[in-house]
Amino acid sequence: MVDFLRDFIKVLRASDVRISTSETIDAMNVASVVGLEDKILLKESLSQSLAKSLREKEIFEECYENFFKESYMNFSSPDDKKDDKFNDANKDIDSELDQDIFSGEEDLESMYNDSDRTALMSSMALASREVGLSQIRLFTQTGMFTRKIFEFMGLEKLNNDIFQASREENLERENDLKELRERIRLEIRDYVEQQVKLRTSQSGRQLREEALSQVRLSQVDRSDLAIMINIVRKMAKRLVSLHSRRKKKANRGQLDVRSTLRANQEYDGLLFETVWKKTKVNRPKVITLCDVSGSVANVARFFLMFLYSLSEVLPHIRTFAFSNKAGEVTDLFETKDIEVASAETLLLYGGGSTDYGQALIDLEGFIETDIDKKTTLIILGDARSNFGDPRTDILKSLQEKSKRVIFLNPEPKGLWGTGDSEMKRFLPYCGKARYCSSLKDLERVVDDLLRMAF
Repeated sequence: MVDFLRDFIKVLRASDVRISTSETIDAMNVASVVGLEDKILLKESLSQSLAKSLREKEIFEECYENFFKESYMNFSSPDDKKDDKFNDANKDIDSELDQDIFSGEEDLESMYNDSDRTALMSSMALASREVGLSQIRLFTQTGMFTRKIFEFMGLEKLNNDIFQASREENLERENDLKELRERIRLEIRDYVEQQVKLRTSQSGRQLREEALSQVRLSQVDRSDLAIMINIVRKMAKRLVSLHSRRKKKANRGQLDVRSTLRANQEYDGLLFETVWKKTKVNRPKVITLCDVSGSVANVARFFLMFLYSLSEVLPHIRTFAFSNKAGEVTDLFETKDIEVASAETLLLYGGGSTDYGQALIDLEGFIETDIDKKTTLIILGDARSNFGDPRTDILKSLQEKSKRVIFLNPEPKGLWGTGDSEMKRFLPYCGKARYCSSLKDLERVVDDLLRMAF
């Protein structure tokens, strides 16, 4: 049982449930206490040990139902259940089970005809462990593992019985055994398909996420939106974890030698207590101006999701959106779900004819009293202004007042300055200008922003 529980934890980890070594040990101990007889109790108990959030509980529910089927849960006999403790007796129990099932005292024919589902499923589960079914990754391996499991369970003996019935010209028994062989083969194949589906679905999803994270956001299909949102959350969570640690380290500062010596006078100079200098950490102020017209809209959507998922390390964000006229949408993102806020922003300010000049005029009026040398201004858009005046003079003024200006453009650099693109006219007033079209690009940009901030 221990091996199956470990395998289940591997599946949870593959499904993005973070489980530490200590939590694994806790789960083993929990299982040893509650036992196997009450499947609902076992499920709820393991959930308390392995799932820490609502999302993780949902994943746990799905994985548990798919993983702990009858074939897994009924691997111990009724006589064994009363002694089913994991701590010191695990190996003894598993050894006894192996001997009982594969000793030859009960063959496949007996187990099937006696309707002994516990013995049959136990045999299948233990055979699966022995042949390494947990390593299956491709549907094309189904036939191979079905054959291996069948052989381990006693296919050779069953074939010998069929051959013996044929030699004895006992046609009825021969046909019965052939039918039995096919029924068991199908049961094993169903079981293997169930397991490969469970494992490949996780691997497939991870591969899909990796691919989508590098796809141009303007090309993302609506059917992939839910996956993309999940990727954003994972990336943001990773960045929060990284930069929260950096911030805590920075807060520690340097050793205050004088204060440390004073604090340890009563200990005859032995340093039992340390005093650290206070280091002031300036959290960045971020103002964003996002073009939400046309193909740029998707990039803006996910960028804003990124920023507002980082509230722990980026608490001061003002957000403006525009096609032609700009408007502030900060309250939307602070009071509503990120997905809802993004949709409403696109509805309010998307769809117009793009005018960067007017957008910069509006932005200057909104932030005139808020912008200072602690402020990072981020402009996200393709810089295409329909041949209108881009008002670079305003951008120059904002650059002089702020800490830095960052321009994120979803178009390749080879297109900057072509047609109605005003990007080359904006470049002199941007501290950084980046090509940014995928979630991977956004992650790198936001990571750089946070590194500069602390």
